[in-house]
Amino acid sequence: MSSAARHLWVVGSSRAARRSPIAATGPDVSASCHARLRGPYSGVVEVLQAIVPQAYRQWPELVDRHRVELLNTVPELALHIGPAPDTLVATTPHEERTRFFGLHYIRAMSQGVITFLLEHARRGRHTGPITVVLDDLQAAEPTAQEFVGILLRRADPRYLRVVVGSTDEPLPPELATALATHADRLAAPEHAPDPVAGPDHDRLVRSFVESDGSSDDPAELAAYQAADPRVRARLHDARAEALAPGADQGLLLGALPYHREHGSDPAGAGRAALRAALEVCVAAGYSAATVDFGLRGRALCDPDTDREDYCHFTAKAASAMISLDRLTECVELLRELRRRYPLPRVQMTSAYALAMVYTRFLVPADHDTALELANAARAIAALEPDPVEAVFFQVYQDNGLALIETHRGNLQRAFDLVDAGLRRLDREVPTSRYVVHRSQLLHNRARTLIALGRLDEAYADLTLLIGWDPYYVEYHTDRGNVSRRRGDLAAALADYDRAVAVGAPFPEVFYNRADLLAQLGRYDEALADLDYLLEMEPEFLEGRVSRANLHLEQGRPDAALVDSRTGLVSDPGDPRLWCLTGLAEQELGAMDRARAAYDQALAVDPSYAMAAVNRAVLTYELGDPAGAAEDLTAALAVLGEDPDVLGNRGIAYTDLGRYGEALADFDRALAVPGADHTELRRQRDRCVAAADRAALTATLS
Repeated sequence: MSSAARHLWVVGSSRAARRSPIAATGPDVSASCHARLRGPYSGVVEVLQAIVPQAYRQWPELVDRHRVELLNTVPELALHIGPAPDTLVATTPHEERTRFFGLHYIRAMSQGVITFLLEHARRGRHTGPITVVLDDLQAAEPTAQEFVGILLRRADPRYLRVVVGSTDEPLPPELATALATHADRLAAPEHAPDPVAGPDHDRLVRSFVESDGSSDDPAELAAYQAADPRVRARLHDARAEALAPGADQGLLLGALPYHREHGSDPAGAGRAALRAALEVCVAAGYSAATVDFGLRGRALCDPDTDREDYCHFTAKAASAMISLDRLTECVELLRELRRRYPLPRVQMTSAYALAMVYTRFLVPADHDTALELANAARAIAALEPDPVEAVFFQVYQDNGLALIETHRGNLQRAFDLVDAGLRRLDREVPTSRYVVHRSQLLHNRARTLIALGRLDEAYADLTLLIGWDPYYVEYHTDRGNVSRRRGDLAAALADYDRAVAVGAPFPEVFYNRADLLAQLGRYDEALADLDYLLEMEPEFLEGRVSRANLHLEQGRPDAALVDSRTGLVSDPGDPRLWCLTGLAEQELGAMDRARAAYDQALAVDPSYAMAAVNRAVLTYELGDPAGAAEDLTAALAVLGEDPDVLGNRGIAYTDLGRYGEALADFDRALAVPGADHTELRRQRDRCVAAADRAALTATLS
């Protein structure tokens, strides 16, 4: 493939060094991803602002299809394309929001935006590829780095060519792998600094500040660091004042808190800007940025005189650390709050947060410690003097206790806690208060009802939830799952379709719909969903297994083999992938490789019955009924009275002359409901005839 058909990675020690080779690509859109400029989506914001308004004029239905993701990423696009649909969380006051989003939510939003960009580029392909430059990736926030990594992997450079600029500093694994795999690396020549006519210290300092701290010019950085701190602070103040009027979300999460933090009032205006940014990030689900703002804000607090802010910054940072798998730091921050402040609300909220860590995220989980902490939080909640908040806090803690009881296997106890909490809120708290938490309780009750097998009641709860919050994807997915279990496949498909239509492309939604479409015999549609799922998330194991199975069922063993081998690269310990590899190799006539794959499946998991059954079939076809019978016996030890396996063993026993055992297997199989009586009776008759012939031969001899 020529360089024109690949993405490009320009590596240079500075922005100036990268400028010329980047300019030579003739970019349509160029942006810096430096986190200090516009926060988590720096660079992406500018790209969308350049593309979306024109796209809406040309293809409004394309923009409408991705409205949720686009506006979640750049809210200001509403000026051009109209608002996002209302959701329960978006219309709820911040102080009553108890539903928070995390990394998977943001990743799904990024995937939706990327799907929009790819389709936009394909529609305009007659004018040549769109070239997008995203520079300063080494200084980007993890959200933007993840976005660019996915974009590089998914974008066809014939339509959308991505040019990435960075220094040679290490990049996150996903981005580094995408660059190494999908982009040509170009080393930019070193750049000689521009000559300066005499010392111009003040200009250099001012330039650094006006770059919003993103400049990598050595002279500017040196001048800034050497400047009088009071001068620096005044320049930051002036820059903040210039940016503040009409500041969009990007500036609120990037340049503004940076300048306020480094201005003349870091503990006042700086802390306020950081807290404002923190609230946006918590609501949006920007976990890495939440940790960053939380720790920066906490550093500007005096724990004694700024107690409320200190606790808030610390607690939000700790909670966001969970989704980043920084559990040790999370626990230490929460324990520090518990040691420092003997205050009821601090003790209650930190005990609850720790309980959730112990029951949901710790490996292995410690449900007993979680229960101790949750009970303590519940006891403190009962001491709240405000009557409305007392009820809310107690119900909130009971909801946490219900989760722990679910994990401990006490489903009825979990249901009772959630159900009582809902009824208490309805009875004692105005219906306009804590609406989001009511929805969470109702959702948890529905899920507990599902676990208890009370599907009709769960369906009713989920229907009520969809009426409250019709754009929350999970409700549609859960109700679709319930409908499927109730046998109403048409209703299930309608819910999965709606889940796809109303939100970001969550992988699980496409997996569920594909599985149902395959069950309905709509194989092409199922394959399309799995293709899209695996384009987004190539390491989504269940999707990889499902597509390999579908390829096999549709007579495409070569495609199935590609999927199973691809899956084994990241999941070599999955016996299903080895078994699928064996089936594909067997279909392709590679019997030795098929046998080796089945052997490996059983080496990974000796109890994986399907591998034993398939190896038995292969072994029988290769003329070894004894080996087949041995594998089938092992499979029956796991599967129990499986009529197909019993019938196959009966066939093997017949060939071995073990007629009594064969007849016993056929009779056992015939006694199982749903067995294929016609085939089993045919094989049984064959066995009887073989036994009669053997007896006659023995008599004659």
